[in-house]
Amino acid sequence: MKGQPFHVKYREIIRRLMFLVGALVVFRLGAHIPLPGIDNVALERFFNANQGTFLGLFNMFSGGALERMSILALGIMPYISASIIVQLMSSVVPSLEALKKEGEQGKRKINQYTRYGTLFLAIVQGIGMCAGLISQGITFTSGLAFYIPALTSLVAGTMFLMWLGEQITERGVGNGISMIIFAGIVAGLPSMVIQSFTLVENGQSSLIGIAIFGLLSLAVLAAIVFIEKAQRRIPVNYAQKQQGRRVFTAQQTHLPLKINMAGVIPAIFASSLLLFPASLGQWLGSADPSAGIVKRSLQDLALVLSPGQPLYLVLFGALIIFFCYFYTALVFSPKEVSENLKRSGAYVPGIRPGEQTARYLDHILSRLTFIGAIYITVICLMPMVLQSSFGIPFHLGGTSLLIVVVVVMDFMAQLQAHLTSRQYDNQTLMSKTTAHPKG
Repeated sequence: MKGQPFHVKYREIIRRLMFLVGALVVFRLGAHIPLPGIDNVALERFFNANQGTFLGLFNMFSGGALERMSILALGIMPYISASIIVQLMSSVVPSLEALKKEGEQGKRKINQYTRYGTLFLAIVQGIGMCAGLISQGITFTSGLAFYIPALTSLVAGTMFLMWLGEQITERGVGNGISMIIFAGIVAGLPSMVIQSFTLVENGQSSLIGIAIFGLLSLAVLAAIVFIEKAQRRIPVNYAQKQQGRRVFTAQQTHLPLKINMAGVIPAIFASSLLLFPASLGQWLGSADPSAGIVKRSLQDLALVLSPGQPLYLVLFGALIIFFCYFYTALVFSPKEVSENLKRSGAYVPGIRPGEQTARYLDHILSRLTFIGAIYITVICLMPMVLQSSFGIPFHLGGTSLLIVVVVVMDFMAQLQAHLTSRQYDNQTLMSKTTAHPKG
């Protein structure tokens, strides 16, 4: 077994990596397929007139597909919004909460509801986007001649991305949806850098500002890595056991609790929720005094929810903190963990097993989540606050940096898990071969 070639020894891992790369290539190709009936000149003029608004964030999540108005312009955001709604409802609707406890079958049913929700939201957002494109004069045609092919393409693009993300999760490495968002952000980095130096040439920014922003990005990068790896280790002791004549001595281990157990999910969820009303206001609103009060109100809504505006900062920060606590409660249940410890004969030193252990774990988790929520909020909001001073484009912000770093760390952890599993399988096969030699 030691003499196996690399491509044979790690065939499964190579296959998964190749599938991941192939899927991301397909995603990038799809981002360049144009939506039918779009006037590219008017589209470019519209984006140039709305730089620094929510469109930059929306365009980042779609991997540049919105700026090109491709069939993937809606991106994966309808799926993310549907996931938020289903997870919120699963905490308050008894039937959905019961499905969560049914194991794999319940999970498949909840995923099915999420897909239906994605289809519904994609249709709603697609209709809004098509109406906005027509009202902004970006299309060659109007009416059903534009709505039918454009809406069909947008909805199909979102459903394809949802399917592609699920396939990456199952057959590739890493979380599929996160990898798609990661690929979109990384694909836009070269144009962001070029745009930053273009602002310097035009006198709208300075090299000092870019240098300061670069140093700040490195500091934020180091902080993200440090916090994401930080843990609070709670000591756990296992009582002495006796089976027949054999006595198993007491063992001591620890229960690791991460400071940020929610990962990058709160930032993505908060962004997607704010993008929905802002996008409706931007596409359907109008600043023309002759326009109706509804269109002017929608335009005002888009302006106050633009990145960097006080209301946007307050809502964004509040939503991040809310989703930090909400998602942490979904992935870690102190009561369930305390019951599992009690059943296995384990206990936290100085804490009575059962209800007291659950309260102790909940107290520790609440403090850790508070620190994690403040950390994510500062990372995401700080570049928005500072960008007005240095003139750096909005999409070079903390949200994108946080997503990139966390997704890369999760990818490396899963890759290491696959490597460890493969090495364990090889060792098991070698031991069987040694114990039962041929002949």
